Amino acid sequence: MTGVHDVAVIGAGPYGLAAATHLRARGLDVHPLGRPMDLWERMPVGMLLRSSWEASTIADPDRALTLDAYEAAHDLHIARPIPLDDFLAYARWYQRRAVPDVDTRRVVRLEAVGNRFDLGLDDGDALHARRVVIATGPAGHAHRPRAFAEIPAPAVRHSSELLDPGEYAGQRTAIVGSGQSAIELAALLHEAGAEVEVIARAHRIRWLRRSGWLHGRDGLLRRLLYPPTDVGPVGLSHLVAVPNAFRRVPVRLGDRIAYRCIRPAAAGWLVDRTAAVRLTLGTRVTTVTPGANRLRLALADGTAREIDRVVLATGFDVRADHHPLLGAGLRAQLRTRGGAPLLADGFECSVPGLHFVGAFAAASYGPIMRFVSGTPYTGRALARHLGRPRRLVAVRSEPASAPV
Repeated sequence: MTGVHDVAVIGAGPYGLAAATHLRARGLDVHPLGRPMDLWERMPVGMLLRSSWEASTIADPDRALTLDAYEAAHDLHIARPIPLDDFLAYARWYQRRAVPDVDTRRVVRLEAVGNRFDLGLDDGDALHARRVVIATGPAGHAHRPRAFAEIPAPAVRHSSELLDPGEYAGQRTAIVGSGQSAIELAALLHEAGAEVEVIARAHRIRWLRRSGWLHGRDGLLRRLLYPPTDVGPVGLSHLVAVPNAFRRVPVRLGDRIAYRCIRPAAAGWLVDRTAAVRLTLGTRVTTVTPGANRLRLALADGTAREIDRVVLATGFDVRADHHPLLGAGLRAQLRTRGGAPLLADGFECSVPGLHFVGAFAAASYGPIMRFVSGTPYTGRALARHLGRPRRLVAVRSEPASAPV
C-alpha cells in the first residue's frame, strides 16, 4: 500500500469511530482500522447499559448521529436502561453513516520510522501514517487474579469472554467481583438456570438506588446534579466532566477522585433480580485446585467451595507499556505512570505523533474516558490538535427502513 495517511486510527469502538469522524470533518485523510464494536459484540447477551441515555451517544461533530436521531430515523422507542442489543444496532448505524469504510484487518505491528509510523497488517500488507490514534480499548487487558492465572476456559472465564449466559444453566458458578459487571452477570446467570454465588473482597454491595431515582427525574434538578457525561456522584461528576480541569488536579487527589467516581457499584434495578443469589463478602479466593470435574476454591475466611465454573468480573488492567502493538523501541520512548501513558494536549504521548484515547487516557484526562460519554470531548480535542480549518463532510444517507 503506497502513500502516507494523515492519521491512522486503530480501533473501531465508540472512541475509534468518534475520533475518525471528527478528524475527517477537519479535512484530514484518516484510515480507520479494526472490527467495529468488537469488544461490545462479545459482551453477554441480555446486558443493559448502566449509563444514562444522554451519556450513551457516540459523538459526532454535528450531533446528527445521536441516539435520539437513531430512534427518530427508525421510528423506535428504545427502553431505558438501554439494552445492549439496541445500543449495538445504534452503533452499527452510526458506523455505516459516518465511517462506512473501516478497514477490518488487524494491525499486528506499529513502528516509528523517521517522521511517520509504519503499520503492519495481519494479511502481510502495510500502511503508513504521520500520526496514529490508538483506540483499542480494554480488549486484551482483562485482569485475572493470580489464583486463577493457570486455569483455562471454560472452567474460568473473564466476564469479557462470556457471551451466552445459557451455557451456564445447571452449573454451580462463582462470580468474583462486586461491581456492575459482577452483579448483572449474577442476575443473568441465575435467570439462565445457574446456581450462582458472588464472592468479593468488598464488605457490602454498593447499590445505586438514590442516584438511580435521581437519574429518573427530568428537568432542572437532574441537570443541576448531574452533567451529561454522568460519571461520578453529585459534585464530583461536574469536575470529571471537564477533563481539562481534571488534568490540573494534583495526581494523588486525582487518583482518589477517579476511584470515588468509578468504585465498584451496581444499579438499583438489579436488587430484585439478584435477591436469590448468594453473596459471600469480605473475603477472597486464595487458591484454586482443579479436580476431575470441578474446581475447589479455598477462601481467606477458611471456607471452601466445589464449583463447576468461575466468572472473573475483575475489570481490566489497561497498560500502554504492555500494549502488544508497541515494540521495545516505542516502549522505551513512552512515559507512563502505573503503566498508563502520560498524555499532553490532543492525547499525544511522549512519542511525537502517537495518541491514546479511551481507557488509556483515563489517568491523564479522568474517569469519563472509560465511558462512551467521554467521546464528545475526545473528538473535539483531537480535531483541535490535529485538524485544519473545518470543511463540511457529507455524511452518507440511509433510508429509515435499512436493516439494523
